[in-house]
Amino acid sequence: MKFIDEAIIEVHAGKGGDGIAAFRREKFIPRGGPSGGDGGRGGSVYAIADRNVNTLVEYRFARIHRAKNGEKGQGSDCYGAAGSDITLTMPVGTVIKDAETDEQVADLTFHGQRVLLAQGGKGGLGNLHFKSSTNRAPRQFTLGEPGQSLRLRLELKVLADVGLLGLPNAGKSTFIRAISAARPKVADYPFTTLHPHLGMVRVDVNRSFVVADIPGLIEGAAEGAGLGHQFLRHLARTRLLLHLVDIAPLESSGDPVADALAIIEELRKYDEALYRKPRWLVLNKVDLLPAEIRAARIEAFVQRFRALSPDMEESSGRVFPISALSGEGCRELTLAVAEFIGSEPAPPSAILPASGNEAPAPEASSTEE
Repeated sequence: MKFIDEAIIEVHAGKGGDGIAAFRREKFIPRGGPSGGDGGRGGSVYAIADRNVNTLVEYRFARIHRAKNGEKGQGSDCYGAAGSDITLTMPVGTVIKDAETDEQVADLTFHGQRVLLAQGGKGGLGNLHFKSSTNRAPRQFTLGEPGQSLRLRLELKVLADVGLLGLPNAGKSTFIRAISAARPKVADYPFTTLHPHLGMVRVDVNRSFVVADIPGLIEGAAEGAGLGHQFLRHLARTRLLLHLVDIAPLESSGDPVADALAIIEELRKYDEALYRKPRWLVLNKVDLLPAEIRAARIEAFVQRFRALSPDMEESSGRVFPISALSGEGCRELTLAVAEFIGSEPAPPSAILPASGNEAPAPEASSTEE
């Protein structure tokens, strides 16, 4: 299934049915009086979050969604039937915004959450409601109200505890394969990851966390270079960022420090709040460095990076040398992440309601195309 994380749709609630002017006409009952019933309400449009759905691909093809109109009122005090509601199933993590005003309509953060998108119109009143001591044969009735119509933009932000950052071929996909059951594509050319992947990391029997791997960033992503930076939205709900850096680039002219700083600058351009999230440096591919120079190369990188990035201590402060291919250092890193996740308070969007009939947050799993 193709991974789609954006869509624009139209939702149209149903119109309320019109009221009716009618009079009771039965044998042996003269002047039976008004008996016109009300119109039925129009159907409404709802959205519900479902953990079994992980893409918005359905809404790329089905863009217009209409609820049924209410029926007209009838004589003999009969009210019209209400229009049927429709419910749109969306992935957990979907943010729904008004496409015209950019105002947020809803944020689906837990399984089973149901929100109203467009309210159906009220039904009109029959002449039954207008009778009085001075108006015994009213002929007034009202028309049904129109339902709401909205043009909505859907944005999927995956739910994960930890997000991976880095240049293409920094080893993010290899790393998530090493620590979880996720199996993203790995190859010796850039941009092998074309959509986000989720992996569940099981540290021990009682501790686990979810990691999100997104396509690699390059310098100039904010201006559209590479795959752009729109995939950074999938890191908005994370509590920790792991910035993977290739400490042993194959090209002799490669500069790991400059590459790391370029990624941080792209993060700042995209969103200041995301830039301020806790961020750890993960120096990958240390297995490619000779043992006798490994410690010196890592120390030189850290000192130069901190000198050029004075605010590192605010958001980062921790450095982990690893080899995602051989697994060296991966266990120590996952234990440190689990300890951090366990001690860090959950963000407001991750706090579930206390109601017993609402399901807990979705458990992440690997997503593959």
